[in-house]
Amino acid sequence: MTTSDMTGHRVVVVGGAGYIGSVLVGRLLDAGAHVTVFDQLVYDNGFALHHLLDHDRLTVVRGDLRDTEELGRTAAGADDVVLLASLVGDPVCRAYRELAAQVNRDATIRAIDSLGPLGVARFVFTSTCSNYGVHDPDTPATENSVLNPQSLYARTKIDVEEHVLAGTGDVAGTVLRLATAYGMSPRMRFDLTVSQFARALASDESLLVYDADTWRPYCHVRDISRAIMQVLLAPRQDVDGEVFNVGGNSQQFTKRMIVEELRAQLPEAAVEYRAGDTDPRNYRVCFDKIADRLRFAPEHTVKESLNAVVAAVRAGVFPPAEGPRYGNSEVRHLG
Repeated sequence: MTTSDMTGHRVVVVGGAGYIGSVLVGRLLDAGAHVTVFDQLVYDNGFALHHLLDHDRLTVVRGDLRDTEELGRTAAGADDVVLLASLVGDPVCRAYRELAAQVNRDATIRAIDSLGPLGVARFVFTSTCSNYGVHDPDTPATENSVLNPQSLYARTKIDVEEHVLAGTGDVAGTVLRLATAYGMSPRMRFDLTVSQFARALASDESLLVYDADTWRPYCHVRDISRAIMQVLLAPRQDVDGEVFNVGGNSQQFTKRMIVEELRAQLPEAAVEYRAGDTDPRNYRVCFDKIADRLRFAPEHTVKESLNAVVAAVRAGVFPPAEGPRYGNSEVRHLG
């Protein structure tokens, strides 16, 4: 079996119609897996799977992560479960604090605890590098660094991480702390730094950038998907009970660096810098562990994605849309 061959694997992707999930599902199908998507479609994002719906190895179940019995019926007999579903990001968690705690922490922990009796062999929990919060950028954070969450979103992720790392019985569980995602996806988002900045400036809008010299790591949705698949295929002893930062050491930038890259092709872009945002996060991350243990290295760069978004926006590929079409600000269908 090669690192990309998942023939015969039965994989449930919880949140499979999302920004990362819709990319991962396509790659899993290409690798030969049988895939079941379990998703409540809280952002009216079912369109992200339209191009895959006639695939004979894909099943889509509209379900609520908080309904453990429904998830159990869906996951029974699966080999692997990937837990992507959550209210993703600080703004949406601030807007729906009680719901964020229910979904991101309580329901996720219940779901993890339910997997063992179902015969599931492995699961992957996607956490976030935002857990590092404020960390000296001159000393990149490793998986063993002290966590310093600055938001409800990060705190819920840490709570689940602690539960996973306390032990999950016969199910091999792995925590992936994802760098900030970017890149094209069937469920495109323009509320994340790379695509947000590129879309605004390509649309000849003015851009207000707070705290321009704060650092973040970035990772393309295709690379994140590949990292998840490598975990599912790795020897159990290499990933069970482990935490991996997902990204690459070279793909870490300040907001100013991203703007300057855009200005190289959009020299007339109107940008204003301002200090004092409510988001204090500032960190760089060490990605040596996933490189050494899983031989993972990103294949994509922020620069190429900036160019792709600019070209797509200028070609009219992404027309204006109301509601949550391009972001996670408004939750629907999840009371």
